Amino acid sequence: MSNLKPVLQTWATAERLPSLNPSAHVDSRNACKACGLGMGGQRGGRTNELDQFPSICRKSLQAHSSDTQGPIPVEVFDHPLAELAQLSGHELEHLGRLNTVLHKAAGEDRYRPLGWDQALVLMAGKFRAADPDRTFFYTSGRSSNEAGFVLQLMARLYGTNNVNNCSYYCHQATSVGLQTTVGTGTATLDLEQLVNSDCIFVIGANPSSNHPRFVTLLKACRDRGGQVIVINPAKEPGLVTFSQGVGASEYLQPKIGSDLWLLQGLAKAVIEGRHTDQGFIDAHTEGFAAFRADLEATSWASIAVQTGLAEDRIRALADLYARADHAVFAWGMGVTHHLHGAANVEAIANLALLRGMVGKPAAGLLPLRGHSNIQGMGTVGVKPTLAAEVLDHLEKTYGVRLPQTKGMDTLACLEAAAQGNIDAALMMGGNLFSATPNSAWAAATLDKIGFKVFLTTTLNRGHVVGMETSEALILPVSARDEERQPTTQESMFNYIRLSDGGPVRLDHVRSEVEVLCGLAEALLPGGPVDFSLFRQHSHVQQAIAAAIPGMAPLADISQTKQEFTVGGRLLTRPEFATATGRARFAVRAAPETQASAAFPFVLASVRSEGQFNSIVYDEADKFRKTSTRWCVLMNRMDIDALGLEAGGRADVSSPVGQMRGVLVYEYDVPRGNALTYYPEANVLIGTAHDDRSKTPAFKSTAVAIRATGELR
Repeated sequence: MSNLKPVLQTWATAERLPSLNPSAHVDSRNACKACGLGMGGQRGGRTNELDQFPSICRKSLQAHSSDTQGPIPVEVFDHPLAELAQLSGHELEHLGRLNTVLHKAAGEDRYRPLGWDQALVLMAGKFRAADPDRTFFYTSGRSSNEAGFVLQLMARLYGTNNVNNCSYYCHQATSVGLQTTVGTGTATLDLEQLVNSDCIFVIGANPSSNHPRFVTLLKACRDRGGQVIVINPAKEPGLVTFSQGVGASEYLQPKIGSDLWLLQGLAKAVIEGRHTDQGFIDAHTEGFAAFRADLEATSWASIAVQTGLAEDRIRALADLYARADHAVFAWGMGVTHHLHGAANVEAIANLALLRGMVGKPAAGLLPLRGHSNIQGMGTVGVKPTLAAEVLDHLEKTYGVRLPQTKGMDTLACLEAAAQGNIDAALMMGGNLFSATPNSAWAAATLDKIGFKVFLTTTLNRGHVVGMETSEALILPVSARDEERQPTTQESMFNYIRLSDGGPVRLDHVRSEVEVLCGLAEALLPGGPVDFSLFRQHSHVQQAIAAAIPGMAPLADISQTKQEFTVGGRLLTRPEFATATGRARFAVRAAPETQASAAFPFVLASVRSEGQFNSIVYDEADKFRKTSTRWCVLMNRMDIDALGLEAGGRADVSSPVGQMRGVLVYEYDVPRGNALTYYPEANVLIGTAHDDRSKTPAFKSTAVAIRATGELR
């Protein structure tokens, strides 16, 4: 008898169309589908905006491999939901491309195929029957600017500001922290400036796994004599050595969650060493006196205890920074995924301002965005609150009064659902279940939403968990390089790329813009906006160009093919979009550790080389040498102290959940710290979040670790 799960037995024996060769699609004129670094577009799929070739990495090839799969055999959908839920995220991803509209009725135990016309009628009817304030609209960063704009405009005309995107689970703390200090929510420099820097800080990020081509830029910095300073609790092999024996010039490993203490220590050392640019501070900033006084009141002893780093190590790093003329600060979710994530970002900005490293060429602030168009989603208005000038433009252009009620962020929408206050939700891309902390809570909460719509290219755990009693509709949509009309995407460098689209590989998929316009036409007939016009992407591009500051060149981009940098974003001069025109030093209290007697370890969830966000392409992690994702990575001394063995099994528990029987790996992390893989680790992570950005604390969870069988 086969040991295969029932769904996989069916898949293995069903007649399947073969996958296409992904390499044949790599050179098409489409933006890369992976990280926010960006490449492709009109220069070709393996070329970046500086005409550097080849600019490609394994992440891009993995995304192409997924999109060029054959369709999921229809026999798979004969299986009940419970059997589909037996599959891991990796197994669901590799069933193939979705090419069938699927409907699961409330109370039924399985999906059934449905026609597109029936699906649109059903969807419009459900949203029409719902109170708009009891709905929400969510997007990932995979979608186009055109789809995002249509979605947010439709939702607001429908009557809700509950419009959000996955950045609330990743870099929203960045947007908050940068706005309060330098008056912008995005990177202050572009790729051309980065390649002329002489010092790059990489803080709380592992680009070797998550932004591989950024590592090429780090090596280039070292090759031209510059410094690369890595600050990360985990000693990641891909950052220790980039390639050809070249790696980070300095590597500091503070305790998990002590970022703010370390950044304050570095700032304290810069001031005490008289390395500040006082002329810049006096002319272009405010709040310095209070900031300096706060650092003077912070003892070196406290900094050392909280970070686990000696004072002389921190001072040496500050001296290295003092020798830089053009420093760039790059960071990832190891900075933002904490209860004080926005304060961490402010502390990075403070450190840059001390030496005038914002508002000059080849220096500045660079958040390492995760998805290829997550920044674009925010730009075109996929967020609960529109900028006042954008709101005013839309109301005047369309002669409407858009809703004034405060919209809810991503986690707030789910908290409302947990209270029974959400009746319908539309999710365009992404995997909201797997992305959400406290997996048991997330599943129960999503099932309380009576009607859910998913626009997706493949199946994931979010389509089979959290809908046991509720109704759901899954709509198959085109991949970026299958679009029938051009679309645009925005990189983390504020660079807008034009994607041509390409041949349609499957016969039942539709463009996201087409689906959204169809819903809007049915939901808002006779309204102030003729959404049938938006079926032409060029019309959407003209609307975006008119409404969004800095996006004017988008108006005719489909004709000109001219890609561009969003206007007003880069800071090559010390001119800040704050109320006073000055940058601001922020003063925030540094936090205490999350650990306790009952839960003495602090755990961070991490991504592997073989995954992209919540999508798992490979179970193994070639950098960390792990063969399974169901594992915990620990300091050797902690393994010994607990009576565990590397290669043995342990149970990990937190106040909200447990991971039983995980494989123990020795890893270079500070004592008292541990790592597990996301999204599996979400069973341990609660919904506690940064009050200012609403970003959950995915990387600072207090846990207990015991030999398997000792947990009660």
